[in-house]
Amino acid sequence: MARAIYLGLDSSTQGLKATAIDYTTQVLYTSSVNYDRDLPQYGTHQGVHDHGNARVTTPTLMLAHALDTLLDKMKADAFPFEKVVAVSGSGQQHGSVYWKTGSSNTLALMTWEQPLHRQLHNCFAIEESPIWMDSSTTNECREFEAAAGGAKTLATITGSRAYERFTANQILKIKRQQPDAYKDTERISLISSFMCSLFLGAYAPIDTSDAAGMNLLNINTLKWDMQLASIIDDNLHWKLGTPIPPYSVVGTIAPFFVGRYGFSPSCSIVAWSGDNPNSVAGICLSQAGDVGISLGTSDTIFSIVPASCSRPGLEGHFFPNPIDPSTNMAMLCYKNGSLAREGVAARVAEGSWEKFSELVASLPAGNDGYIGFFIDHPEIIPTIIKTGIYRFDQSNRQINSFPSDAHEARAILEGQFLSMRLHKEALGLDPKRIFITGGASTNPTICQTIADIFGCEVYACAQTDSASLGAAYRAKHADMCNMNGQFVPFLDGLADRNTRNLPNKEIGRNTEFKSTFLYNHTKVASPRESAHIVYSTMMERYRELEAAVVTQANP
Repeated sequence: MARAIYLGLDSSTQGLKATAIDYTTQVLYTSSVNYDRDLPQYGTHQGVHDHGNARVTTPTLMLAHALDTLLDKMKADAFPFEKVVAVSGSGQQHGSVYWKTGSSNTLALMTWEQPLHRQLHNCFAIEESPIWMDSSTTNECREFEAAAGGAKTLATITGSRAYERFTANQILKIKRQQPDAYKDTERISLISSFMCSLFLGAYAPIDTSDAAGMNLLNINTLKWDMQLASIIDDNLHWKLGTPIPPYSVVGTIAPFFVGRYGFSPSCSIVAWSGDNPNSVAGICLSQAGDVGISLGTSDTIFSIVPASCSRPGLEGHFFPNPIDPSTNMAMLCYKNGSLAREGVAARVAEGSWEKFSELVASLPAGNDGYIGFFIDHPEIIPTIIKTGIYRFDQSNRQINSFPSDAHEARAILEGQFLSMRLHKEALGLDPKRIFITGGASTNPTICQTIADIFGCEVYACAQTDSASLGAAYRAKHADMCNMNGQFVPFLDGLADRNTRNLPNKEIGRNTEFKSTFLYNHTKVASPRESAHIVYSTMMERYRELEAAVVTQANP
């Protein structure tokens, strides 16, 4: 392997992944751990515990155990840890970890002779971390918005109205329902900063991109909004620490990792961020009209907009861009993503994606006029509380089933991406090119459906896991920023050269790297004009049916 290696990890809903790149950004190594398969003792299903009543958590200790397991796998593969220059990572957004009083000492004194999970088992005031799939805080959301001066005011300050999965509302619920545990909490981490803390051997700060998914960060000042924090607790900011830029080097690696795995003591630890911000980095969105779609456990559509042009409203989110401090990331998030597609594929195609694709291809664009809304979990965009499948025929009459399995298969794809096309307007997104990532990005039928609905060429990333790849890119970029003593434009930080000795006037002019970077993406679909026309004519009808479902499903 190359002389210098940059390591990125992604602590996602269903597992932990690693991607290592060299100084030219070439991917050298990947590995992963699946929670259900590799850590069955925690009893998760698809990485989570679903307690009913919209409460969904993940075992906090399992996240640390997954890191033990992944690094042990890498060690068995003879991965050259000693060559790693910097480590960064990605965590599923909004999830929170509650460190018990005194746990900072345990972190600082970890011995390399025992795995992490054996040393940290008594460190959490709350053993189950609420995660992004949790929808149990509707009352707290309404209370938080009212105290903030209304949903629109809250969105203007933080980039989003109150959403059930956002961390402030989860903290408020925990403080109210588990006051003793909250009192015994000395630090609240996001999953991203929790994982970073393990590598650092100390509490790591929350980065501003991930912090924006909490309803607590002022996206203009990039500091905690003390009035909002005081809705929960006048001293909440002490439990959160001070937010920092995503490109910050927060320290060097803890001795535990030096002794147990052979990392260099000088290995830098870079602030971790959320999975969606890391996907922005992994795709390297940079041009106006470039839009990313991530097809994972949740589906997201996102793009980059100038901070001065960001207009947060009652739908969608604006986060600080992790790779460019002058811009924001505009995003829509759908809870019913790959798991909903997998559910349909299991019913109509015995779980075979080849058969599923054949069913979709057997029908024309527009699905003979049949439209469906597949809500396995309470939906975010639009807000749909009552779960179920809402099917409609050509006359907009609600029906119990479609005439064939093929109509069911095509309906879920068309419904999901018509929704993205409809709601992107709220963020002012105008796609010219679409870059897709996530496991489903390898499916040609899904790619073609996206191209036809949006009327854009679709490019697939070289690696389906853009979050861990983005984390590796961010590790290299932060290392370059640290070497230069200032922020370096992201693509310059990734370039195959050492920017330490560049005069300031040269920084930002790495056109050679920018012009060749697109070769890391492959065009996988072009829009068919006839199909795009069909979908364009469907939009108003889809809008009306969606409004009807929202009314029906939100008692």
